[in-house]
Amino acid sequence: MTPSATPPPRIDLPPARRIRGFSFDPSLSGKFETRVVNERVYLVRWEHHLQPGPAGEYLEVVDFDPASRSWYEPVDLNAPLLLAQDGLAPDASNPMFHQQMAYAVGMITIQNFERALGRGTVWKAKRHKPPNKPQRDPDGIYPPALDEWVPTLRIYPHALRDCNAYYSPEKVALLFGYFPSGEISAQGQYPGGIVFTCLSHDVVAHEMAHALLDGVHPRLTEWTQSDGPAFHEAFADLVALFQHFTFKDVLRHQIARTRGDLQTENLLGALAQEFGRATGAHGALRDALGDMNPETGKWERRRPDPDRLATMHEAHERGAILVAAVFDAFITIYESRIADLRRIASGGTGILPAGELHPDLVARFADEAARSATHVLGMCIRAVDYCPPVDITFGDYLRALITADRDVFPSDGHGYRVAFIDAFRSHGIYPKNLRALSEQSLVWDSVSDADQQHDQLGAIVNMLKIFLTAQHFIPDRKERWEKSYDTRKKIWQLIDGWLRQGRSKGAARSRFEEISGLNFENESTRELSTRQVHVYTLSAVQRVNEDGRTMNQAVVTLLQRRRFSTDRDAANPPKVDVWGGCTLVFDLDNGCLRYSVRKNLDPGSPRVAHALREAGSNPATGAGWGEPFAALHRHPHSCRTPHNFG
Repeated sequence: MTPSATPPPRIDLPPARRIRGFSFDPSLSGKFETRVVNERVYLVRWEHHLQPGPAGEYLEVVDFDPASRSWYEPVDLNAPLLLAQDGLAPDASNPMFHQQMAYAVGMITIQNFERALGRGTVWKAKRHKPPNKPQRDPDGIYPPALDEWVPTLRIYPHALRDCNAYYSPEKVALLFGYFPSGEISAQGQYPGGIVFTCLSHDVVAHEMAHALLDGVHPRLTEWTQSDGPAFHEAFADLVALFQHFTFKDVLRHQIARTRGDLQTENLLGALAQEFGRATGAHGALRDALGDMNPETGKWERRRPDPDRLATMHEAHERGAILVAAVFDAFITIYESRIADLRRIASGGTGILPAGELHPDLVARFADEAARSATHVLGMCIRAVDYCPPVDITFGDYLRALITADRDVFPSDGHGYRVAFIDAFRSHGIYPKNLRALSEQSLVWDSVSDADQQHDQLGAIVNMLKIFLTAQHFIPDRKERWEKSYDTRKKIWQLIDGWLRQGRSKGAARSRFEEISGLNFENESTRELSTRQVHVYTLSAVQRVNEDGRTMNQAVVTLLQRRRFSTDRDAANPPKVDVWGGCTLVFDLDNGCLRYSVRKNLDPGSPRVAHALREAGSNPATGAGWGEPFAALHRHPHSCRTPHNFG
């Protein structure tokens, strides 16, 4: 009897692609103590149409070495032999493994961002400078026709023969360098060996964080004060640091070694160790907790100093203060979560008995550390949606952290927000113009009920609801981006109509001007060209709160440029463009504007006065064009390295 024909069983796509790589960098695989935890398998989102490179939906690895004018053969992660063994084995001498490593870490960082932000990744659009025209452009500063969709971020693993790596806003790409380590055998570095920055988890994650942050707030690279570049650097360091805590084997190894005390020297709080040693440092490039004393050669815990912020202006040194504040908050949270375990294991004394910790206790400590770090990383990333679109300060970021976390986790059962406030206070980081440093004071001011009734706000909310609904049914990233641009243009047209109405009637524009912080003063058409408004970004957001309910939000940034004279007494004074604007966070479930985070362009404001003083004197200050991170990331000794190759 012939069996009846049955359809073949359905085979689903794998949930993740397994890719081998380094947990930190190649140098730790050569050390007996850390070799067992330095090689790992990254679980990367499965991309069915991944091409050799690798080149997928988000990232495209292009391996061209300009110094030697050589193309390296791209790795094909879909090759059967590579699929069968989780990709290429870690090998610092194999360019194809370099490609694999950079792709894996890049995708892991993207996944962490999307999980925290509640939406897909969009890279910074290539915005071309508009022609200089005296008249107003009907579509704002940058018409949508001048914005170019960027589907993938490019990664160049061997772009530079230099001890440098940086994110390029101009190319929308990551450029990684390689350089000789020199005669530093005393630090455990192979003398004369080549250091490839693309093989460092920390360097790749750091540069990816720059790119992802730039996609959310493209004008945060407009630096008019020292907190600007320092924040970008600190944020990128925080992402790289807290990703260490997702490596369970590393976490358990380090907790066992430190007996659960993460305030002592450990791998989890250190960044870019191979890079640091190869460039002459006594340890990691940066450490969230302490420093290596060059005289004694020993690591020393750094204590909070509230006066240090006033004296540190270099971006990395100043950013290290913000990193230390966040990491101190994490340590406080972790210690509070394991306090009961310590009491149980110590018979109530809180002092663990001598000897190695029991493996079960190590595992429980590691679980609590991972949970704490995951929440802190989510807080740090989610807060960027609550940051001002320009001219951010550390105090602004603290307010964004508290507001974002309170929106999603109102109860704060573990006291995360109090730990942050206390840690920032101990490092001298305070927002300005507050009456008290409390959770209630730090939350951004809500838009009043009276303002919610404003017809102009209601029109934007209705438009955003339509946009959010459409986003649910558009699977293609480019189509979602195009829908976003269409909606941005419609919102701009609404604002343009209010502006025209305001010029004829005066009072009709006043409430929206106060809510947004934009400047709609009556002026001639020629003068208005220096005060144009642009709907710069628009994102539909879905977050899950502590009750498991989906929160539907939209985040809109409005930017405005105003031209000021730096010298009123000069016959032909130089002109400087200063940017202001706001981040609008809409609650679409309740149909209201929740927060407006503003940076005003009042000519008498301290931030405008400071921008005018800094104009021309700060090489990192400008209109946002160019390569700000290339100079920011250049190592002091990089000038000697490009020509040291045979």
